Amino acid sequence: MQNVKDQIIKAYQFRHACKEFDADKKISDADFDFILETGRLSPSSFGFEPWKFVVLQNPAIREKLLPVTWGAQKQLPTSSHFVIALSRTKDDMVADSAHIQRMMKEVQLLPEEVQQGKGKAYHNFQENDFKLLENERVTFEWGARQTYIALGNMMTAAALIGIDSCPIEGFDKEKAEQILKEEGILKENFGIACMVAFGYRLQEPRPKTRQSIEQIVEWVR
Repeated sequence: MQNVKDQIIKAYQFRHACKEFDADKKISDADFDFILETGRLSPSSFGFEPWKFVVLQNPAIREKLLPVTWGAQKQLPTSSHFVIALSRTKDDMVADSAHIQRMMKEVQLLPEEVQQGKGKAYHNFQENDFKLLENERVTFEWGARQTYIALGNMMTAAALIGIDSCPIEGFDKEKAEQILKEEGILKENFGIACMVAFGYRLQEPRPKTRQSIEQIVEWVR
């Protein structure tokens, strides 16, 4: 058990926001399938999986995104794999949407009476507990927060097998989404939550800096 703990901590120490990758080194299909699988198996609120992961390998489309993605000027051209993490918009996340109904019926395989009960509880949670239905952006950002769980798991999984990554929020959301729409990639009821690049580092990073555990943890006994 201690060996497993040591491996996990070592992976977190290894992981950093890689600014530039070795363009000549590519991640194997098997390794990247493993990374994607950890995203697929990630938890989400009510288990409704609001995400979609677009693995953008097309060099021409990466080039189109470059002017509106200021936070990935080196990562877009050099990363082995570049993922655009999408999250569903409000139309897909309300209780009576086709997506939510499909998730309960076809994915979670819930009996009809359980679907009805869960749907009511879910609507009450959105409307009253978290007040998510007040506007489109609030609902989208709630889904995007869940997408970040999958994103974190994918980056940790990558680090465990010696693969670097960099999460990216440095982009013009409206312009980037327009490009993806024009390319037929971004369809209705989805928006960009985040981007993440994967590959192998070109240079060693500077030492990791973090607040101490005492500064970020408060125990209430």
